[in-house]
Amino acid sequence: MKIRPRFPSRSACLAFALAASFLGARDASAQVSPAEILNPDLRALEETYFPQLKTLNQSIAKTKFPFSFYLSRFVGLDPAQQAETDSRGLEFVRFQDRVILKVTGNYNAAYDSARMTQNERAAGTFHNVILPILEQLTAALPPDLACDGIGFEISHHARTRDRSYDYEGKEILVAVFDRDDAWALARASTDAARQEIVNRSKVYVSGKDFGLSLTERDPLNVQTLARSVPAKPDATSTARSAALGRSSLLRPNVALPASSSSVAPAASVDTAVNANPTVPSPKPADPPAAIATPAPTQTQADADRLGEKYQSQLAALGKVGAEKYHFVEYAPPTFVIFRDQLALQITLRNSIQFGPVKGSIYKRAAQSFDLFLAPQLKDMSDKVGNDVDFQLFDFSVLNKLTPGAKGTSEAIEFICPRGALKQFVNAEITNQQLLDQSVILVNGVRIALNLQLVE
Repeated sequence: MKIRPRFPSRSACLAFALAASFLGARDASAQVSPAEILNPDLRALEETYFPQLKTLNQSIAKTKFPFSFYLSRFVGLDPAQQAETDSRGLEFVRFQDRVILKVTGNYNAAYDSARMTQNERAAGTFHNVILPILEQLTAALPPDLACDGIGFEISHHARTRDRSYDYEGKEILVAVFDRDDAWALARASTDAARQEIVNRSKVYVSGKDFGLSLTERDPLNVQTLARSVPAKPDATSTARSAALGRSSLLRPNVALPASSSSVAPAASVDTAVNANPTVPSPKPADPPAAIATPAPTQTQADADRLGEKYQSQLAALGKVGAEKYHFVEYAPPTFVIFRDQLALQITLRNSIQFGPVKGSIYKRAAQSFDLFLAPQLKDMSDKVGNDVDFQLFDFSVLNKLTPGAKGTSEAIEFICPRGALKQFVNAEITNQQLLDQSVILVNGVRIALNLQLVE
């Protein structure tokens, strides 16, 4: 089975970028208007530095990067969307009870994951995008800028090849520097000096706290690094729609959603809010405790012991599931380990019939969740006792793509934090909020899924 990449070819991207440079020229100097910002402190900052931010936006738009780069208020966008999307990627926001000037954008480098580690990919974006922009920013703005720090939220692409797949996904690099450190970083002339600053700054890759090494193949151990930015987030600025994209950690209007596990969110963390800017966003929940206090490591031996303890209950669940929920008989419910946590794995055969494999994996994943899995979640989860100690539900949905015994198929896994799933079935969070806290895999390849974008 061959899954086609969602992104156009690099030559198509370059051709599109040339055309888009003319279409988007009128927006290159655009900047978030102070009148759009509800928070009075942030609005005052936007008014004070509005001319410099407009000039900086223009300067960044004209900069030549190794691959095309677009400032944007939304990250993780496809190249075909970027030139037409809101390009006002400079904005004062609240982050972890601090005021941050954030730079948000999409970088169209497609790193080969077979040749470059996640750390090397992040370091590439750091050197090729963050440092050049930081040099311009510190030249355009005063060193006593009236905020606590400078933040970057940049998405790039990571291409994965396998015998059956050629898939290009997205990763989001977030870096938050203390204000004085940002100016020192712009002046630093060696990676050794830069590394010292990075080590005490906040860095995330796709929502996960990350020990970025600027020179090594593998990341540094986060536990050994001194971070200067506090751990508790506070995101209380403007409200706007999240329908166009995900901004993982530096969203000006939402905080990290609650989670009962340490599973990292998909390419980003997002909370859907009403598009009407006069309507406040839902009350944000506390961030995942696992960011500050990692959960104890679980092993397969722990999963096996739990399976033996609840063997009869699992058998009963499997029997009911085969009758009511389309459980497959050859793979009964069982406990497994996912990222050092205990997960109850349930395999289901999708009752929805899909067309040929050339269809969109994103649309199939969205329909598999919304139309098949979601309506059954409350009933299924109610059959699992609260006294059973595990952290995740791992729902593996099997989709038949072509008919016949030898026809092609795919497996879409929805690995959901148990607490978040309970919130969803109790109508406390939306389907998108649940998926944003979950890991979604298509035949073992992780994807990001925005339900509104694939409608």
